[in-house]
Amino acid sequence: MTPALAPTLTLSNGVRMPQIGLGTWPMNDAQAAVAVAQAIRLGFRLIDTAENYRNEEGVGEGLRRSGVARDALFVTTKFNREWHSLAGPRAACEASLKRLDLDHVDLLLIHWPNPDQDRYVEAFEGLKRVLDAGLTRAIGVSNFKPAHLQRLFNAGFTPHVNQIQLDPNHRRDDLVALHRARGIVTEAWSPLGRGNGLLDEPLVCDLAAFYRVTPGQVILAWDVALGMATCPKSSDPGRLAANLAAADIEL
Repeated sequence: MTPALAPTLTLSNGVRMPQIGLGTWPMNDAQAAVAVAQAIRLGFRLIDTAENYRNEEGVGEGLRRSGVARDALFVTTKFNREWHSLAGPRAACEASLKRLDLDHVDLLLIHWPNPDQDRYVEAFEGLKRVLDAGLTRAIGVSNFKPAHLQRLFNAGFTPHVNQIQLDPNHRRDDLVALHRARGIVTEAWSPLGRGNGLLDEPLVCDLAAFYRVTPGQVILAWDVALGMATCPKSSDPGRLAANLAAADIEL
């Protein structure tokens, strides 16, 4: 049976990105290999990793084990602050590609702006060169606030994606509105909260009971309804299937 796939969003350069993916932090290589393979077999097509997670080799192994063609998958990775320069993003990307055993990624992100270092605008210019070289299909940032984005806009750059901490208790409405105005896709990391009790919130639980779904599914359906991408982490097959099925819930 062909698994159901998540809906997709179209980035400003025309690349299509699945709305629900698998986050892989804090899995190690062995855990990532198992989780990625089983997630893809269940229907996941977006896999999110990073240099800083130290599991790119495991993610690559999981991609191979899945048996799904590379062009059907959407792989995201991110690079660290030491690569914030014109040449650094390409070196970082090439190192990630070697660990992943891929010839390109689908989305490459600056992991943090690191404003104390203040080289993120230069890093984004270098990132644009990686895109032009065909080593990634889309580029973006992670954990950028409005002031950081404005610096990019002032330099003539607009990321395709900004991956931020976002959940119903951390809505970031001002940042999401800025993304929409500029055609940037919002992607939520830790969408189910970070052990902050979000899944036990009375309203979330009441909605879950009303729709006969899980609290986690309510939150992921909220992300999808608002036009965001999201990448919850799980290695449990039942929870993975439930996360993917959240896309079919109409709140």
